[in-house]
Amino acid sequence: MQSDNHCFSRGRFGLVLSLLIKIHLLGLLFLSFFRLAEYVALRGMVEHGEASVLTAFVRGVWFDNVVGCYVLIVPLALLLIAGCFGCFARWLRRFTMVWMGVLYVLCFAISAANIPYFAYFFQNINSGIFGWFGYAGTTAGMVVGESSYLVYISMWAVLSVLFSWIMMRMERNLNQRMCVVEGSREKVVPLHSLLRSLLTLTAIALCLLGIRGRTGYNPIKVSQAYYCSDPLLNQLGIAPAFNLLTSVMDDMRKENAELQLMPYAEAIAEARRELGIEGKVDSTDVLYRRVEPDSTVTAQHPNVVIILMESMSARLMQHFGQTQRLTPVLDSLYNHSLAFSRCYSAGVHTNHGLTATLYSFPALMKRNLMKGTVTPHREGIPTVLKEYGYRNLFFMTHEAQYDNMNAFFRTNGYDEVYAQEDYPKSEVVNSFGVSDRFLFRFALGKLQETASAHQPFMATLLTISNHPPYIIPDDFHPRSSEKETQIVEYADYCLGQFLSEARKQSWYDHTLFVVLADHGKIVGQVDSELPQSYNHIPLLFFGRGVTPAQHTSLATQVDVMPTLLGMLNMGYAYHGFGVNLLEAQRDKVCYSADNQIVARTNEACYIHTSSTGLDSYYREQSDNTLLPATPDSLFHSLQRYAYAMMQTAEYCYRYQ
Repeated sequence: MQSDNHCFSRGRFGLVLSLLIKIHLLGLLFLSFFRLAEYVALRGMVEHGEASVLTAFVRGVWFDNVVGCYVLIVPLALLLIAGCFGCFARWLRRFTMVWMGVLYVLCFAISAANIPYFAYFFQNINSGIFGWFGYAGTTAGMVVGESSYLVYISMWAVLSVLFSWIMMRMERNLNQRMCVVEGSREKVVPLHSLLRSLLTLTAIALCLLGIRGRTGYNPIKVSQAYYCSDPLLNQLGIAPAFNLLTSVMDDMRKENAELQLMPYAEAIAEARRELGIEGKVDSTDVLYRRVEPDSTVTAQHPNVVIILMESMSARLMQHFGQTQRLTPVLDSLYNHSLAFSRCYSAGVHTNHGLTATLYSFPALMKRNLMKGTVTPHREGIPTVLKEYGYRNLFFMTHEAQYDNMNAFFRTNGYDEVYAQEDYPKSEVVNSFGVSDRFLFRFALGKLQETASAHQPFMATLLTISNHPPYIIPDDFHPRSSEKETQIVEYADYCLGQFLSEARKQSWYDHTLFVVLADHGKIVGQVDSELPQSYNHIPLLFFGRGVTPAQHTSLATQVDVMPTLLGMLNMGYAYHGFGVNLLEAQRDKVCYSADNQIVARTNEACYIHTSSTGLDSYYREQSDNTLLPATPDSLFHSLQRYAYAMMQTAEYCYRYQ
């Protein structure tokens, strides 16, 4: 072979292997840059400053290497095996360059998206995002409409182009050194073939080991990233693409299709005991009990208006320590209402807040309980009030099909569902539809129409303004300087305007109002694996027949139904997980997030993270902050309580 004298034919195999290794290292470098950007953007969430940040980055490279080896395995096997037989065709390298380029650009996109995702949910991106793919238009509008996201989109685009350019330069330099003619094949000496085969097997074995992540009995899991008591730094080391991939794989595993926290019979017995349910267990309705009205009290049927405010954490109110005056309306209402200061949302998504508040069913991790090929049936506030002659109306800002709301609510007690399709197109301000101000104004008109028919009504209003993308109208002048707090002011202002206008209506004096949040959001210090501010929400009852008082006992959204119906003195068949907060005082509550279960008392907080299998224990201080604690019998009882309530909810969801 004449060209071998000047084209390094004997080194072609090594040059190809060198190229693959260089691209792999380049990918690790770029993924580390995204991690650095994430740390810079979220460093304010670091609570325990004594922990080494460098350790998070070192473990991050470990996890990034797993992702990189997934990307590398096909090109490595394809090019090296072909090289063993003397084949170094250029089209093979081009194919592998495209393969690695596309997959790395996708990994970069996941890493970029993880920054705002983590900022909002305080957890790495996971399979829960695929629930958004059913609403492509809404999701795209949210991403494009929120200006802060453009920074991460731009960063992804620039780094992806740079990475691709460097890859092409590497491949071009290789071609110049190899002087390969398309489809050329060299004569392979048997000894060279043997050495190349051994090197190929070694390289593939090392790559597979990289995918596995470790040499122990089990492959690498996200728990390997945990090294200190700071929740942010522990999660910083987890590669977002790895987290997304493993969460998808977990969802696909048969053992994860159904919660297996404890045996059903044991869980149901424990849940019934905690809820004070006595008598024989009916397997078709394990939580059934009949709630009877007080025969000594004259039954009245006032109107009911339930307002769920998007992401309105209690920590945004001055009453709960907020230093800025963001919620003057809510703070004023708190002092003139039947208020519960220690109420927690069932989950961290709107669908959780709706099913818990209206139907007294707790959140089951990240599962959307309103969706399904067959629309789920639930009994709750709407179905009970319908039996008493109420006309039930639901008002939302966005499209009716979002989270299957139209079908779900019409199936489960609501007569009318008003959504974006019912509003003028000129009022749509972002991908989530109309503003809170328009929603309240529209609802006022419909409620007046309903009241004129002399029929009691129950209206549920779901706000949205306090959710990205934040749209603040030009005619609203907030006091604060940050957009994220300005939108809180606007949401509170819209609530105040609605109540002010409602007071002028004939139906107002004969109406009971309930105001709470669908869930909270991260406010202030991050104090645990699941920040308290994400679930701590206001809960206020005021209006017809309500005596103002402030309760410091524990509560969750599932308690709204029995408490409200108790105030209305209505009898009904109850299948839910709540208690009447005016008749029973909780000593513990349970709630969840996408992959976390929490149980707490007034003194202690237990958190189980299913994705890592790790348990966390905290003692609550006098200022309501949490400090890590050593597990004892109290925490063990909280774990049992949390498992029992979640497993019982799983049984009710699947078999009733």
